[in-house]
Amino acid sequence: MSSLTLLKGTEVYSPEFIGKKDILLGSSRILSISDNIEIPKGLECVVINCSKFQAIPGLIDCHVHIAGAGGEGGPKTRTPEIQLSDMLSGGITGVVGCLGTDGITRNVESVLMKAKSLKEEGVSAWILTGAYQYPPITLTGSIERDICLIKECIGVGEIAVSDHRSSWPSTKELLRLAEHARVAGMLAGKAGIVNLHMGDMPEGKNHFQPVYDVIGCSTLPITQFLPTHINRNSDIFEQAKEYGKKGGYLDITASSYPYYPQYETKPSKALKELILSGVDIRKITISSDGGGSLPDFDINGNLISLKVGDMFSIFREMREAVLDEEINLQDAILPVTANVADIYKLKRKGYLKEGYDADIVLLDKDLNINYIISKGNILLADGIILKKGTFEK
Repeated sequence: MSSLTLLKGTEVYSPEFIGKKDILLGSSRILSISDNIEIPKGLECVVINCSKFQAIPGLIDCHVHIAGAGGEGGPKTRTPEIQLSDMLSGGITGVVGCLGTDGITRNVESVLMKAKSLKEEGVSAWILTGAYQYPPITLTGSIERDICLIKECIGVGEIAVSDHRSSWPSTKELLRLAEHARVAGMLAGKAGIVNLHMGDMPEGKNHFQPVYDVIGCSTLPITQFLPTHINRNSDIFEQAKEYGKKGGYLDITASSYPYYPQYETKPSKALKELILSGVDIRKITISSDGGGSLPDFDINGNLISLKVGDMFSIFREMREAVLDEEINLQDAILPVTANVADIYKLKRKGYLKEGYDADIVLLDKDLNINYIISKGNILLADGIILKKGTFEK
């Protein structure tokens, strides 16, 4: 592409709505956002008429099994790696990869290399070290060294709690893990977040008790943890409202709906209900669980069915939060842009500001994706993907 790109006359959500502006891009960054930007004659620049578009930050999916997951139904149920087009279909320009159930035949090395490959293909990618199991599997022998020494590694997860597939770490073990992640994050200038897989506890039990036990016997803040799948059933969702009102982060899972409508709270509706219950919207994220297996078990723990999470789901739920739940656009995009960047300390991400990375999605009046720009490069135009992954047809 040209060294400069000018988005002319677009409504800008930074995520805050700042009006109709021109946005000048160059060298992978946002160079200027202003009312009227004129390009000097003789300077090469691609100009895109954006008068019918709304510009939002590129979406960041903070929980994706980028190197595949699953396996609860045997070897044939191992899910494949995600592809670049999986991200672009949902306006996603950044992804946080993790392992899941299988920390036995899969490893963090594969997640790291997949993240590196996605970066080479033009998007942003980070990883979490560890998997469901405790003690967590790592790259270097310790989560501290992984976070400190591996550029892409920004935290730990997903560690399973309150689930029949969990290693059921004790309060002391979970505390030690969180403390190590926190210190490593401080030393590396990273988040050091512990991402927790929240499972299906028996009715009446508190899914969040492992976290309450840790913060109750330590000086760790409740924001050291990011519990995910909090909309998986009505019991945990009601408990999540109380947890959120105490200041904790909450991650809504998007791709498992509508596979379990008898259990789950629809993600867009969950966002609305959390806001109405008094949870700070800046503490909420929505992730896809893309590439992950979506298993259903009977009362005896036998696998009944298994689906694969899709990444488009976070855009779908963001869009339906606006269209169906009547949440304004600048609030609806927070859980998939700025909130993720802030919680995970992703520098120059999640906002449309001068000096930030040029990760931009242009939406039409019906909130359909028309353009995707990642690091200043146009990867999707007029709804057509211009660049696919290395081995995609």
